Amino acid sequence: MPSKQVTNNDDAVYTTSNGAPVARPYAAEKIGLHGPLLLQGPCHFHHIDLLAHFDRERIPERVVHAKGAGAHGYFEVTHDITDLTSASLFKKVGNKARTTVRFSTVGGESGSADTARDPRGFAIKIRTDEGNLDWVFNNTPVFFLRDPAKFPHFIHTQKRDPQTHLKDADMFWDYLSQNPESIHQLLILFSDRGTPNGYHNMHGYSGHTFKFVRDDGEWVYVQIHVRADGGFKTLDSETAGRLSGENPDYGIQALFEAIENKQYPSWTVYVQTMTPQQAEAFRYNVLDLTKVWPHKDYPLRPVGKIVLNENPQNYFAEIEQSAFSPSHTVPGIEPSADPVLQSRLFSYPDTHRHRLGVNYQQLPVNAPIVPVANFQRDGAGTFVSQGARPSYQSTISPLTYRPKPYTNTEHKHEVWAGHARAHLYEISELDFEQPRNLYTKVLSDADREHLVHNIAANLRNVKSAEIKARQLAVFAAVDQSLSDVIAKAIGAPTTLPLAVAPATAVVPLKTNVGQKVVSLS
Repeated sequence: MPSKQVTNNDDAVYTTSNGAPVARPYAAEKIGLHGPLLLQGPCHFHHIDLLAHFDRERIPERVVHAKGAGAHGYFEVTHDITDLTSASLFKKVGNKARTTVRFSTVGGESGSADTARDPRGFAIKIRTDEGNLDWVFNNTPVFFLRDPAKFPHFIHTQKRDPQTHLKDADMFWDYLSQNPESIHQLLILFSDRGTPNGYHNMHGYSGHTFKFVRDDGEWVYVQIHVRADGGFKTLDSETAGRLSGENPDYGIQALFEAIENKQYPSWTVYVQTMTPQQAEAFRYNVLDLTKVWPHKDYPLRPVGKIVLNENPQNYFAEIEQSAFSPSHTVPGIEPSADPVLQSRLFSYPDTHRHRLGVNYQQLPVNAPIVPVANFQRDGAGTFVSQGARPSYQSTISPLTYRPKPYTNTEHKHEVWAGHARAHLYEISELDFEQPRNLYTKVLSDADREHLVHNIAANLRNVKSAEIKARQLAVFAAVDQSLSDVIAKAIGAPTTLPLAVAPATAVVPLKTNVGQKVVSLS
């Protein structure tokens, strides 16, 4: 864990980057009192070193999740789940591991407002005795898509128009209305859940399905929930908008001050589990990122607790340079065949290598607490070169690797058969069941009123009547009254049901679950 290296009272001597002391930090050598600068001597190096470093202080910001806040703390195992996974972290109740959490908005730039209507990232790095375990979650249990190739296109529509360089409501709603599987996430986003009251007052969800695996090869599907012990606190749209102008860093400030005041944020970690046999009988595709698992059928099982009790001493070093990826996992926890998750396994480390360099795992905030021994060598930013250890599987060097004992843990019930094909999920009535239940049964009257108000405030900015009509058709597929009240609020005619809207026709959905293809039509 990074430690505080410089304090206000450390009596440090000001130096150049190579450690030479500098008597006058602001001085630059000139010809006479008013003459030009001289590029010579120690003053020259100090001055050029200062400017050259300043010109290179910025690294590329994250394409998504650019604006964020973070802190350190610990993860503690509170319940025995050794029947589910062989991961070393969970072998004993009471095990603790140092943890870093980074919260973020998704679509905005690094200077955007913390209270913008947006999903929130909830990334967790747990330093276990078998390497770093990263949980790269969001604050919503579902997402806008389930086809990975849609992700860059979707994000582009949430960014700026290439010509005007402005956010564009037509672009935003054009994508959503053409991809109705987004409706579940959309209803959550435009409820008050879309504007959390601070980063530390919200839940985190894996969204994706993972697998917990035992040493004997038995495994279960899991969804992971990180629930704020103080509850999910939200802002109404007007308050969030006001704070965006008055204090765009509201979330960063609230998190920092809570920890400084020893009001340590905490979360309880739960898992939902589903056997492969249950997955075969599940009404929805267990690998579908737009669906949730009903709690009554798959109850939450407590696992552990996360507590944040330490603010970073240097934001850039400990939060901006933190690098999370769902591919940073440990034995006993594995990704499922969820195609969006599989795509993220590549994309996240790829962006870290771009932003931070090929040795991003050697940065202090990312380095595991266990020794690293492998054949990776050299490259920019190498801090750990592994000494004289050979860079291949040597038979002549006394410095040899000790491989982990191999155990044949072939996964039972996971046998894939079929030919490779380009696949795009299709829309069916199943895509509207959970959003309909959210709108009609989960939300209160006040929640529904806020939802309609928030959607109308944004949708009325769309210039294209066709896009408005198409999106209203998607709302009608959820609930006709929802579509009607939004249409009235934006001054649009009542739309036809989705089934007759040509761009969003309902067709049977086929999904891959476990060993076989199951028709859910």
